[in-house]
Amino acid sequence: MQHSPKREIKVQCAAMGSFKCSVFILVLHLLEGAVSKSLIQLNNNGYEGIVIAINPNVPEDETLIQQIKDMVTQASPYLFEATERRFYFKKVAILIPEKWKTKPEYVRPKLETYKNADVLVAEPTAPGNDEPYTEQMGNCGEKGERIHFTPDFLAGKKLAQYGPQGRVFVHEWAHLRWGVYDEYNNNQKFYFSNGKRQAVRCSADITGKNVINKCQGGSCVTKSCKLDKVTGLYEQGCEFIPHSLQTVKASIMFAQSIDSVVEFCTEKNHNKEAPNLQNQKCNLRSTWEVISNSEDFKKTTPMTTQPPTPTFSLLQIGQRIVCLVLDKSGSMANGDRLNRLNQAGKLFLLQTVEQGSWVGMVTFDSVAHVQSELIQINSDVERNALTKSLPTVATGGTSICSGLRSAFAVIRKKYSTDGSEIVLLTDGEDNTISSCFNEVKQSGAIIHTVALGPSAAKELEELSKMTGGLQTYASDQAQNNGLIDAFGALSSGNGADSQRSIQLESKGLTLQNNQWMNGTVLVDSTVGKDTLFLITWTKQPPKILLWDPSKKKQDGFVVDANTKMAYLQIPGTAKVGIWSYSLQASSQTLTLTVTSRPSSATVPPITVTSKINKNTGKFPSAMTVYAKIHQGASPILRATVTAIIESVNGKTVTLELLDNGAGADATKDDGVYSRYFTAYDANGRYSVKVWALGGINAASQRLIPQQNGAMYIPGWIENGEVKWNPPRPEINKNDPQSKQVCFSRTSSGGSFVASGVPQAPIPDLFPPCQITDLKAKIHGYKFINLTWTAPGDDYDHGRAHKYIIRISANILDLRDKFNDSIQVNTSDLIPKEANSEEVFVFTPENITFENGTDLFIAVQAVDKANLKSEISNIARVSLFIPPEIPPEIPSPSLPCPEINVNSTIPGLHILKIMWKWLGELQLSVALG
Repeated sequence: MQHSPKREIKVQCAAMGSFKCSVFILVLHLLEGAVSKSLIQLNNNGYEGIVIAINPNVPEDETLIQQIKDMVTQASPYLFEATERRFYFKKVAILIPEKWKTKPEYVRPKLETYKNADVLVAEPTAPGNDEPYTEQMGNCGEKGERIHFTPDFLAGKKLAQYGPQGRVFVHEWAHLRWGVYDEYNNNQKFYFSNGKRQAVRCSADITGKNVINKCQGGSCVTKSCKLDKVTGLYEQGCEFIPHSLQTVKASIMFAQSIDSVVEFCTEKNHNKEAPNLQNQKCNLRSTWEVISNSEDFKKTTPMTTQPPTPTFSLLQIGQRIVCLVLDKSGSMANGDRLNRLNQAGKLFLLQTVEQGSWVGMVTFDSVAHVQSELIQINSDVERNALTKSLPTVATGGTSICSGLRSAFAVIRKKYSTDGSEIVLLTDGEDNTISSCFNEVKQSGAIIHTVALGPSAAKELEELSKMTGGLQTYASDQAQNNGLIDAFGALSSGNGADSQRSIQLESKGLTLQNNQWMNGTVLVDSTVGKDTLFLITWTKQPPKILLWDPSKKKQDGFVVDANTKMAYLQIPGTAKVGIWSYSLQASSQTLTLTVTSRPSSATVPPITVTSKINKNTGKFPSAMTVYAKIHQGASPILRATVTAIIESVNGKTVTLELLDNGAGADATKDDGVYSRYFTAYDANGRYSVKVWALGGINAASQRLIPQQNGAMYIPGWIENGEVKWNPPRPEINKNDPQSKQVCFSRTSSGGSFVASGVPQAPIPDLFPPCQITDLKAKIHGYKFINLTWTAPGDDYDHGRAHKYIIRISANILDLRDKFNDSIQVNTSDLIPKEANSEEVFVFTPENITFENGTDLFIAVQAVDKANLKSEISNIARVSLFIPPEIPPEIPSPSLPCPEINVNSTIPGLHILKIMWKWLGELQLSVALG
């Protein structure tokens, strides 16, 4: 049984091994504590705050705005009826690129940004690839990241393949808002059920034909599918083609393009046996069961009247306006904090903030001090001038609200505060911070918070949560470089990728006795513009040596002895390849940070975006760390990805993040690398930082995997005739981006706050994680071969103690009565280390296993504290024994008449002999 993802942890939940049962509730108006910055709210059955953003690279086309409006307007009544009159689309904001022409009806956004948009409209990754899809990083029932559409899709150019755009939007909305999955399967389109071949579909009452389109020499013919002699299923290329006219009403997550489909599958009509993602990830539950268990469903009742038509606001992105609000209270003199603030502030002003931005600065102690009014950054002159305004003396108390109010005033002298940004750094406690919460909400400004040290105000993060800002934390451990990482992450939420500051490296080390800090930085071809090497120290300037890929020594570092930093801006575009550095110092801490910008406005850079699944965690709830590595929309595979998690006391834990489709990772080879974090050591703030390295094994994925999105219909049956759609596009394998990629990146994953962590020794309350990739195959009509990825002792860390494997001929009995199902002997099965491949072969016993039999298998892991994982996904095998082909029966041998070919017997006589012989074979021949 799956549990609501927002129930408070109970000890028995840990014993049951339910991760979802262990997630801590924190109800806020922004997604109940989830890290997602979505602004969506459900208000009296209507969804408000939906942001649909048009990519800055999309050519200007006003009709696109109307097409977006039409899609949502068509979708709203369809959603309303599909959810039994519960939900509709109420208010939608369309975010228009800055480069498009301005219009009187376009207003400046408030909290809406391209980065936090719910729907992105962008050009396809390759011509013709207009597949709508939704990013989903989490598990069943967890909200997705965002929906992706292309202009051609919105223009209605893919109606035959996907159906009306409004219906597709509802399909994708179910992925995004309720965390359900697709009920088709591009990788396995047919399966056995009780000895009969079935197409993967939901509901099973959808009718159609199983046919194949055979093409040769420019002409195609539709044929019935042949059987595969090995599997007994249909041959490769066989498709289930639905009838265009149906009466069945479900399911939207299979094919919303069928006219009659107006509902989600329910418990009554759900096809639980179909091998699709919905069954695999949601424990055989129907999409409606998952939706009915959502927070949205629980806090609404069906409406008795028709909903209003959606309303739209048109928002145009403008210039970036940002004000630094920096703490200079007396506590900032501790631990070299003020100097570290200067180092991080200079990185932000010299490198991170984009050209054309307006930047102001306010400092505060007991009162606020305006250090700089808004200045537009057009050159290094403005950047250097702003660095001179950074605070140099720490004194006084802490009044955060004074700083915020002063920042609002600075901004309002020139612009509205709508859509402006405030970067708020503090290290001190302030119990009056909540007094300005209402002013913050009404300002329309986005507040990014940086908590420095262990005593920063506990309510600080509420400011970033309520405004959709970034939440970061930096400890007093200078070698972890947390403060520079936090400021380096503050690039614009609306800027084009080509303007974005990208961090290539971030390292620190405490050196003794003239030791060296040596290393390399990889500058790949997608970056290199405005490349900056920044070095900081805590006592004396170190010896700095830097060589480019051609081994040429680089000189010209600008040394700022007061701030204890040096930096070198590489002119033009930095050379592609390996840059080497050597830093020498004694009895002090050094850090190295390297940032750059994309080298091309047309070729997207490789980017790493990291996050955690929650802003808060209550022990023993596991956190999940994610890192999304993409080049444009193409995932980067086989990278080495490491997360460094630092607790409030400065201790660090290293996690290897994986894209293996097991443990915390929802989907294999999608460019999202994930891992559970369970190694709590204290209550308080934790920071997350990700390193990603692409070596000779890393590559960008250009072929289209099955994404979570509407099904591409291969064709329709109309009036008994199969009408094929164009085949689903294949991406050219010779695409310039489809190649090995070598790169290095670092990324701040923000921060979270832990509570409920007991004093050491910390008890073992973490069970093994659920096995989600169990697969089964039959060998030799007798043996069943199982494979899965090993879980750990604590979620996906360590080694489980043992496995329990059970089988049943009834899929629901195995799910609902697992402990009563037949147990397989696993005495010889010793669990491997987490994330290793497990292989186990067994012969079914005490159960009928004959031709046409379906068997269902599930696995449960148990740790040394006898904590059990959730039951795995259920794998199935269907025994198919090909019928024996009877041997060919030879024709009866009869003696042939002796005919001498050299005979001179007349031809008629020969014919008479032949007819006589044929008569002996009882063939009736009429002679004329």
